Amino acid sequence: MTTSVLPVLTVLTIVGTGVMAGLFFAFSTSVMPGLARVPGPEGARAMQESNKTILNPLFLLVFLGTGVLGVVVAILALVGGASGAVWLVIGGLLYPIGGVVVTMVVNVPMNNRLVAADADSAEGQAIWTDYLARWTPWNHLRAVTSALSTAALAIGLI
Repeated sequence: MTTSVLPVLTVLTIVGTGVMAGLFFAFSTSVMPGLARVPGPEGARAMQESNKTILNPLFLLVFLGTGVLGVVVAILALVGGASGAVWLVIGGLLYPIGGVVVTMVVNVPMNNRLVAADADSAEGQAIWTDYLARWTPWNHLRAVTSALSTAALAIGLI
């Protein structure tokens, strides 16, 4: 069963990690630099709304589901002794660690702090300034690890 299910799960995981890499990449290269250029509290308010809006069933399915699939692919590759197992394990674990864990441990607490802030206050602007400086480099890491996960899984599949 492992030999017939593993390629299908790997392809699904590749699609998920690719989607997430693209989302993180878009935020790193356009959304955050664009919001940083918006004067005053408008950028903070826009990011507050983005942080609320992204918490929807489709995003959560892809974000969390891809992490679960990655772990399953890694386990099946190890247990089944699949050809390309090393790449499948690397790719299967890169996204859950670099995408999901980093998000939950680093980015979500910053998102929650920003959402709770009054964007028009001096404290809210201080939080926003700190957010821009800290959140984006961690997002770069999420983009890179998601892209590397996609590549490693593809190599393992072939």
